Amino acid sequence: MTIEERLVSYIADTWLEGDPDGLDEDTPLIELNIVDSPGMFELVHHLQFEYRITVPLREVTPDNFQSVKTIATLIVRLQGEGKDWL
Repeated sequence: MTIEERLVSYIADTWLEGDPDGLDEDTPLIELNIVDSPGMFELVHHLQFEYRITVPLREVTPDNFQSVKTIATLIVRLQGEGKDWL
């Protein structure tokens, strides 16, 4: 399962009563009020636990959470940055 598929599943389960119909990697999550500001922080907590990354506060912006695609891009970038510390 790809990062995008896992995110769609999580978002559907958490905010759409488990129904992923109409939700894809380009769906505007904030614009459609699927994820609001408090929801972004809930999502950050999930990302940090699920993907074992640290999401710095400066990265918690609407631009990084506007769609599944932008969230997946953030995850991959932060995973790559974490490898620099090893």
